[in-house]
Amino acid sequence: MNTSHLSSPNKLERRLAPLLDLLQKQSVVQSVTHRQQQNRADVIENLLQRQQQAAIQREVDKLKSPDIAHLLEMITSDKRHIIWRLLSHEVAGEVLIELNEAIAESLIEMTLPDTLLPILETLDTDELSDIAELLPQDLLNRAKASLKANERNWLEQTMSFAEGSVGDIMSRDCLIVTETISINEAIELVRSNTELPPQTDKLFIVNNLRHISGVLPLINLLRNPVHSQIEQCMDKDVVTFSPTDQAEEAGQAFERYDLISAPVVDSKGRIIGRLTVESIMDYLRERAENQALAKEGLSADSDLFGPIIDGAKERWPWLCINLITAFIATRSISLFENTIQQLVALATLMPIVASVGGNTGNQTAALVIRGLASKQVHRDNITFIYRKELIIGLMNGLLWGTLLGLFAWLLYQNTMLGLVMMMAVTMNLILAAFIGITVPFTLDRLNKDPAMGSSVVLTFVTDSMGFFLFLGLASLVLI
Repeated sequence: MNTSHLSSPNKLERRLAPLLDLLQKQSVVQSVTHRQQQNRADVIENLLQRQQQAAIQREVDKLKSPDIAHLLEMITSDKRHIIWRLLSHEVAGEVLIELNEAIAESLIEMTLPDTLLPILETLDTDELSDIAELLPQDLLNRAKASLKANERNWLEQTMSFAEGSVGDIMSRDCLIVTETISINEAIELVRSNTELPPQTDKLFIVNNLRHISGVLPLINLLRNPVHSQIEQCMDKDVVTFSPTDQAEEAGQAFERYDLISAPVVDSKGRIIGRLTVESIMDYLRERAENQALAKEGLSADSDLFGPIIDGAKERWPWLCINLITAFIATRSISLFENTIQQLVALATLMPIVASVGGNTGNQTAALVIRGLASKQVHRDNITFIYRKELIIGLMNGLLWGTLLGLFAWLLYQNTMLGLVMMMAVTMNLILAAFIGITVPFTLDRLNKDPAMGSSVVLTFVTDSMGFFLFLGLASLVLI
């Protein structure tokens, strides 16, 4: 869903401040009146509620739909419902498609179907397809029934494409002209449109079978002689996409060719839709947010102000995994209890080895995840990536391992302890680099998000192996 905002953060904050203050006052009023005698409290509360409601309505009416969506994402669920009930059907529809999926779903669940249906009817087919998966099936069917036949067919076609594909984010609105008309006729066709589709920078030219023949930028439409034929002026070198292409790969093409819009064609080369830079940027931003949170085992669709139990349940699986891995890591320490008892300095130094390894592993994983996302890392060059990162791990291990070894020697006046420190740091950094490549690359090969839980896995490996390497070397060399 699109969650872009039209205002700068400072200006938006100033505009929302009066409304947030009113919501807070309403909560205080409710709390105070409930302490009064019951009959008197009902009268006072009813009067104050109406005054507060009218004031809140006035402030809400001043806001644009994206700003209202931002407001709903920054307040608790009880206040969120107050604002939601004040919105007109048209504004509510615009707000719904701007919201985080978790919040949109909660609002859909608390809204009666007969109230929600008029809101859905204000959306166009592209917007309806964005939230279709959040709607109850019977309500979605009712919304479909209100559409024209061609719009209903388009909605069903869009919903049939896989999530993250070009077909999933393409739109149906585009300017199409035939190659047989003149520049003047094309200009008249453009003028006849009451409103141009967003991000319209070119005309899509087709032959009589609706196969894509070329494109004509609007600037060239104005510069060419009016009696020239479109066929003579159009650019035949067209970047097109299939609805089954990955949206991420399309985003790279948009960046590579500086595209604003591009046609989406079927297997026969017929135009079926249009891809815009806005939809691509929205998709890439959402994917980046998902990856950043997936690395820690979280979801970008979490509701920050949602029910406490839902937030807790979301974190249970990875906390469970983390506890298991932490327990395994402590078992590696227990294997060397006698060693630690004989040289207590090991207990103070071994967390340093684990920490340095974790940092290196996360740096390597971040580079590989980005490379996989941009399609720079693949099966043919992964050997080079391994070789490069392992050598970097070795170089950094020798450099920083030597410095930490000198630190250990100066602190405890034990040359062999310093040597063990250097060796353990070097080996753990090499291992961390190896794991930092292997985890995301393996997940990508399994068609999973390469960032998913990688931080948890890396922490487990670098901690447990850091302890094991350091204490194991200490057992061999020092004890």
